[in-house]
Amino acid sequence: MKRKIFIILSVVIMVLIFCFSMENSSESSHRSRSITEFIVKFFADNYDDMSLSEKKHLFLQTEHIIRKLAHYSVYTVLGILLSLSVGSGKFLSRGTLITLVFGFVYACSDEFHQYFVKGRECRFTDVIIDTGGVLTGILISILVFRVYSHFKHRFFSNPL
Repeated sequence: MKRKIFIILSVVIMVLIFCFSMENSSESSHRSRSITEFIVKFFADNYDDMSLSEKKHLFLQTEHIIRKLAHYSVYTVLGILLSLSVGSGKFLSRGTLITLVFGFVYACSDEFHQYFVKGRECRFTDVIIDTGGVLTGILISILVFRVYSHFKHRFFSNPL
């Protein structure tokens, strides 16, 4: 039952990624611009005192980082869910390899899909970032699995 839930959640994330990739360049830029604007204004103490060129420079640098972090983060979530779907708590296992390869292939297909969307590009660097996110998700799920197993064994195998 648990695996089915993680599989369903994995599919939901994959559909979400596909929907984001369907956005044309102006829609995608608008989304990232509004998020970047919020973050820059929230974290830049002297934002109101900056010149227009300083604001623009900060904004462009921040937007690039946020876009790449968005790729990385959503694929980290996908890596966690896929890894939990497979159910392996070991790093060097068949399930981990399958999860990593599947994440890489999905990232490739996502970038290939973007090639056909107006104003979007297909970048191998994004595939690498996405795959790094999947790997991070795998590592997080292994850590969670090991912590859970440790506490489950410790608290539930020794009755009071």
